[in-house]
Amino acid sequence: MGLDGLLMYVFRLGIAGAAAATVCGQIIGSVVPLIYFATNTTGSLKLTKAKFDWKCIWKACGNGSSEMLTNLSTSIVSVVYNLQLMKLAKENGIAAYGVIMYVSFIFMAIFFGYAIGVTPIVGYNYGAGNKKQLHSLLKKSLVITSVTAVAMTVLSEVLALPIAKIFVGYDDTLCHMTQTGMMLFSISFLFCGFNVFGSGFFTGLGNGLVSATISFLRTLVIQLAAVLLLPMAFGINGIWCAVAVAEAVTLIITVTFLVKNRKKYGY
Repeated sequence: MGLDGLLMYVFRLGIAGAAAATVCGQIIGSVVPLIYFATNTTGSLKLTKAKFDWKCIWKACGNGSSEMLTNLSTSIVSVVYNLQLMKLAKENGIAAYGVIMYVSFIFMAIFFGYAIGVTPIVGYNYGAGNKKQLHSLLKKSLVITSVTAVAMTVLSEVLALPIAKIFVGYDDTLCHMTQTGMMLFSISFLFCGFNVFGSGFFTGLGNGLVSATISFLRTLVIQLAAVLLLPMAFGINGIWCAVAVAEAVTLIITVTFLVKNRKKYGY
């Protein structure tokens, strides 16, 4: 994001600058860890000669399918959002959606970051048979997610107008649309953290099917249905509410999976 502003607005490189910023971001995320592991000779984690274990690789791919579905679904849903917004609000709708997505990525990164960080810990304790620790981890994670969800929702509601003015303050109509859209979209923060954590939790338990099901429902199936059906009754506000509705419905399914599998995994 920092390079986007630097290359596009300071050096005036346009779309090429945005592309270069994306490439640089990927390089930092891959090369820096590679250097660390290549030079780390004393730690327990280091690069060694590899051998193929196809059974293990296949299981890992299956267990990580939820993350794959999330990325694929995001692209598909974005296209549908843009098509719906063009029908109802033309270019202003697309501009407002872009601002809301930028803000959403920042807020959602907190949930995804926690889920990615906690998943290995879940897997470790499940593999070690530490059922009490697994239960404690689940309980603490739900409390952390609850507090974060409420705080993020309140913060995004309060900052909706200032953020809209920063990005699209040059147009009153667009600014109002962006503010309204952000306030409605932000309701989704109350639910999405639990779904993201639930998917990561089951990934840690080695249950890729449940994890993928949660991700598939929240990011594609239910969200697509919501963004196609809600505008028929509520117009453009239906589009802004689509994510919140999808996350709320998915939360019911996530809770059902957690309760149903409680005895099986001992959490």
